[in-house]
Amino acid sequence: MSFLIGEFECKLDTKGRMMIPSGLKKQLPEAEKEGLVINRGLKKYLVIYTKKEWNIKLDELSKLNQYDYKNVEFIRYFTRGATELIPDATGRVNLPQLLLDYAGIKNEVVLSCQLGIVEMWDKAAHDEMIKNEMPDFASLAAEVMGSKGKEGSV
Repeated sequence: MSFLIGEFECKLDTKGRMMIPSGLKKQLPEAEKEGLVINRGLKKYLVIYTKKEWNIKLDELSKLNQYDYKNVEFIRYFTRGATELIPDATGRVNLPQLLLDYAGIKNEVVLSCQLGIVEMWDKAAHDEMIKNEMPDFASLAAEVMGSKGKEGSV
């Protein structure tokens, strides 16, 4: 699996379309042929998946016990609103208004690559999230990654 890198600032046009930034487009060669999938994030942002990554998520979900109501609720919430994005000839994608409203996205967005996905934030919300990040990232790193590969350090 290849991982995505970078942060990109974009603007939506009046019809809710966004040009995929060239630096991101180069990392997503399959997007023109296969498309992408966009959906709600765990908080007030959106997530863009490659079709391959989305299918991995769906495969994980298909293995959950669908007689357990919490699983059914999670599947329903996770997949609700998922929309295929097919870039047009100029590399623009039409973003669903329902999802833009959910994330509070107006005009300016930040696309933030996170491993195999891209988070899409309203620029003001992203700026606020960055401003309110924890002051001690080293402690979080030790807590989350401390037991991983003790032979090296960051």
